[in-house]
Amino acid sequence: MKKSAVWKILPAGLLAIAAQPSLAVTYGGVEFPQGAISFADVAVSYDPAFGGGNVPTAPYQGTGNALGIPDYTGANGCASVASCTFLSLGAGGRVVLRFTDNVLTGSDTSAFDLWIFEIGPDVEDTTVDVSADGMTWFSVGSVTGATRGIDLDAFGYGTSSAFSYVRLTDVLGEGATAGETVGADIDAVGAISTRPSAGAVPEPASWAMMIGGFAAMGGALRRKRAMAAAFA
Repeated sequence: MKKSAVWKILPAGLLAIAAQPSLAVTYGGVEFPQGAISFADVAVSYDPAFGGGNVPTAPYQGTGNALGIPDYTGANGCASVASCTFLSLGAGGRVVLRFTDNVLTGSDTSAFDLWIFEIGPDVEDTTVDVSADGMTWFSVGSVTGATRGIDLDAFGYGTSSAFSYVRLTDVLGEGATAGETVGADIDAVGAISTRPSAGAVPEPASWAMMIGGFAAMGGALRRKRAMAAAFA
């Protein structure tokens, strides 16, 4: 069968995968083209005492509260980790987050590629490092509190770069140095410039369309062979 004939019978199920509607969602005034998948998935490590300063109280040490989409409700007081929506780093504290279903890249433009959502009334600086393997780190500057973006291309990392890890370190001495929520308060970390990681698994809906597409393709090929045999 000619290659052109294969494309003519390419089933709608496979074409639909490429034609899915945009997943873009706006969070905190920032549009993420890939929606919720853009945000960090796993907390690798957390050391609120890393810099030797005071540490936040227990309700504000929930690393899971720095994962996923920004969901800060505006409430600064938390009775427990479960009732909190953000993670306090501690004065000089540090957290390492990981993207598992996507990787952070540059964009080959001057646009912001990485966004840090820091909340609370106290503006606290945070240094930012990225890594491909969680061992070798590269500095990409710092953010000065609130919702801030970083342009990875400004540090020499374009679309060919790929980072799975982001490390945030509170700048000791910036903002309050004591209190229940001492240190930068992290709500979420998201990648604007991103692509699926090598081991990413398609969403269930995509799997369903893919399986249906291959089934339709197999049926079409069988019918074509049957027709060819009938006229042989």
